[in-house]
Amino acid sequence: MTGWLYLLGAIVAEVIATSALKQVEGLSRPLPLVATVIGYVIAFSLMSMSLRTIPIGVAYAVWSGVGIVAISIIGLFAFGQKLDLPALLGIALIVAGVGVIQLFSKSNA
Repeated sequence: MTGWLYLLGAIVAEVIATSALKQVEGLSRPLPLVATVIGYVIAFSLMSMSLRTIPIGVAYAVWSGVGIVAISIIGLFAFGQKLDLPALLGIALIVAGVGVIQLFSKSNA
């Protein structure tokens, strides 16, 4: 269970870092840049700790899938990003894929 908590923390840190990255504006804004760097350092540290108990393929699939969905939602509400039907369908497939891994895969530690 600890590995999954590390992975959750890694995802949260990565989503925060990626959201801050949107505000960096070509490295011209130091505060969002610092938040981005710190967020990614935390994210990769926690991700590496999660890999002690979670297979790398499963961890990366969950990390990327949940991160894509979270960033898409943040982009929609915080940055006014528009999502068309193909984007929404693609995101739904990502969610379905992570669900299949979680529910049915025996590789899931």
